[in-house]
Amino acid sequence: MTEQARGVKLLGETNEARREILSPEAVAFVADLVRTFRPAIAERLLAREQRHARFAKGELPAFLPETRSIREGNWTCAPLPPSLLDRRVEITGPVDRKMIINALNSGASVFMADFEDASSPTWANCIDGHVNLRDAVRRTISFTSPEGKSYALKGTPAVLFVRPRGFHLEEKHIEVDGQSVPAMLVDFGLFAFHNAKALVELGHGPFFYLPKMESHLEARVWNDVFLRAEEKLGLARATIKATCLIETIPGAFEMDEILHELREHSAGLNCGRWDYIFSFIKTMATDSTRILPDRAELTMSQPFMRAYTRHVIQTCHRRGVSAMGGMAAQIPVKNDEARNAIAFEKVRQDKLREVEDGHDGTWVAHPGLVSVAKKVFDDLMPGPNQIASGKQLALRVTAEQLLEVPEGKRTEAGLRHNVRVGVQYLEAWLRGSGAVPLYDLMEDAATAEISRIQTWQWCHFAVTLDTGLVVTPISVAKVIEEELAVVRREIGDAPFESGRFDDARSLFLRVATTEPLIEFLTLPAYELLVQSA
Repeated sequence: MTEQARGVKLLGETNEARREILSPEAVAFVADLVRTFRPAIAERLLAREQRHARFAKGELPAFLPETRSIREGNWTCAPLPPSLLDRRVEITGPVDRKMIINALNSGASVFMADFEDASSPTWANCIDGHVNLRDAVRRTISFTSPEGKSYALKGTPAVLFVRPRGFHLEEKHIEVDGQSVPAMLVDFGLFAFHNAKALVELGHGPFFYLPKMESHLEARVWNDVFLRAEEKLGLARATIKATCLIETIPGAFEMDEILHELREHSAGLNCGRWDYIFSFIKTMATDSTRILPDRAELTMSQPFMRAYTRHVIQTCHRRGVSAMGGMAAQIPVKNDEARNAIAFEKVRQDKLREVEDGHDGTWVAHPGLVSVAKKVFDDLMPGPNQIASGKQLALRVTAEQLLEVPEGKRTEAGLRHNVRVGVQYLEAWLRGSGAVPLYDLMEDAATAEISRIQTWQWCHFAVTLDTGLVVTPISVAKVIEEELAVVRREIGDAPFESGRFDDARSLFLRVATTEPLIEFLTLPAYELLVQSA
C-alpha cells in the first residue's frame, strides 16, 4: 500500500509502467474528481434504488411530465467535430494490448476500448489498460505474442473512444479519504489526464462512451465532470465528447433529456441492445404479466426492440447527432464453413436493417466482421451519416410500444443454455477475462446478465417450461450440475479442474435464484475478484 497525494491510498500492486500512470499529478486529478463528485454519484445511486423499489411495487417506466418542454423543444446539440461525422462501423473490446492494436488496425471507423462490460476489472487489467491506451494514443504501442508474432499500428488507426465503468461500480484498490472510489472517475480521470491534449493535437479529442445511465440527472453529473476536467486540464470547453448508451428502460424514456444535459458534449446515442434486454426484464422482473420467452427469441425483430431502436434514431436526428446501432455478437467460426456463412449472413441482415432504418453506424465484436458491416453501410449510406435524412422523424413512439411484452416459448433448452453460458462466462470473468467466445457468439457481462436475469424471473414465478420442468432454486441447482458436466466434456478435465468453476457455480446460483434480486451480477463477482487478488 502506498499513499499518493494527500488522503489517497493505492492498494494495488505497481510497477514502473503503472507508476507512470499513477503519477502524483494524475492521482491528484482523480482525487479532485472523486471529492467533487462522489456525493452526487451517491445521490444518483440512491435515487435509482428508490425508483427500482417503485418498479418492484408495480410502477412502470414513463415519460416525465416535468421535462415535456425539453422533449417538445426545437433545440439541437453542438455540431459534431469532423472526426466524428463518419462512424459507420465501430468495433469494441477489452483494453488488453493485442486487442487494442488489432481493433485500431481493423478498418473500423471507431474502436471503443471497454473498461466495462468487456473487461474483468482486475487491478492489472484496469491500470495496464491505461498503459496500453497511453501507448496507443502516442502510436508507440506494440506487442509480441508468446509464439513470436509481432503486432504494431499501421496506416490510419480507428478513432479511439473509451467506455469507463458505470455509476454502480467501485474501484476498491484506490481510497480517497478512507473510502473506495467511483470506478467511473478512475477510468475517465486517468485516461483524460494522460491523453486529452495528445488526442486534441491529433485532431480528435477525448471521446467517451457512457454506460447504463438511467436518468438525465445522471447525465448531468457526467456533464459536470466533463466541465471540471476541461477546466483542470486546460482544455477548451466542449472538447470532450460522449456518446451515451441507451441500455436501460428508464433511460429510454429520457433520451431527449439526456442529450439536453450533455448537448455541448454530446456525440449521440447508441443502442446498447443486450443490456437493454437485461434492463427490460430486470425493471419488471416481479410483474407476472411480463414473463419473457427464451433469450434466443429476444431478437431485434421483436416489436419492443423495434420501437426502441427507431426512437433512438428519431431522437438523435432531431438533435443533430449520431444514432449508433447495436452489437452484432456473432464471431467468425473457424473450421466450419457452413456455420461461418450463417454467422456472417446474420450480421449482414442485422446491419441491413439498421442502415435502412436510419442508423448512422453500427457495432461489431470481431475484426473479421468489420468488412461485412462496412459493405452494408457503404452500399446504402453514401454520405458520412444519415442525420439529415429525415428517417424516423415522423415516428411517434409510445410508452406502450416500448413496454410491449414479446411473445415466444419458454423452454428447458433455453434454461440450460442460459446456465451453460452464464456459468462459463462468470468462470472466465473471475480469471480476468471479460469478453468470452462461447457457442459462436462473443459473450460479455451484458449477455451474461440476460442469461441470469431470465433464469431469476422464471425461478421467481416457478415457471413451467415446455418439458414440464418447473423452475425453482432446487431445479436450477440440478441443471447447473448437469450442464457443468457438459462443459467438462466440452473443454476437458484439465482446464475444468484448473479453472474457477466452483466459484462460478455458486455465484450463478446466487445471482439467478436469490431473493431479493441482486442488481448486477458484477457486484458480488467483484467482491470475489478482490478477495482472490
